[in-house]
Amino acid sequence: MRALIFTLGLLAGLVAQPASAESCAAPLNHTFNPLLGGKPASLCQYTGKVLLVVNTASQCGYTYQYEGLEKLYRKYRDRGLAVVGFPANDFGAQEPGSNQQIAEFCKVNFGVSFPMFEKLATPIPRNPFYSQLIAASGRAPRWNFHKYLIDKSGRIASFDSNVEPGGAELTAAIEKALAAR
Repeated sequence: MRALIFTLGLLAGLVAQPASAESCAAPLNHTFNPLLGGKPASLCQYTGKVLLVVNTASQCGYTYQYEGLEKLYRKYRDRGLAVVGFPANDFGAQEPGSNQQIAEFCKVNFGVSFPMFEKLATPIPRNPFYSQLIAASGRAPRWNFHKYLIDKSGRIASFDSNVEPGGAELTAAIEKALAAR
């Protein structure tokens, strides 16, 4: 009986493990610290899901998009969409706050519950993750709230800041990516 319990415990541990680096698509093979600290999180955990990546800023004209991003996350998360935010101070110095201030702002003003990572320490074009997104899509963010949609196969689509989270263009792309096998 002990052997059976031990074996079941091992199997449960194997099932719960995130995707290994070998099975993780190149654009997801990066690790970041959560906005409020804690254990570093690998983007490999989103392998097989549809991932919407957004560079955010708290003092931007597009900051209201946090609300739409949260609605997308809640609407589609059970179908396999993950939304992740990367605060950055690259454009107009519109994210001057600390990680703690950013987290509080997002929670209090927009009820953000989707994963947010620490403010990027390097400019977006030099960040290894964003460099891959830019190279794969052929488009670099020109402002805050630029969106990259990574489908289940690792293909990347790029959406400018003015593309609304709940707008037809982005929702159609999300629906298509979620429907794909």
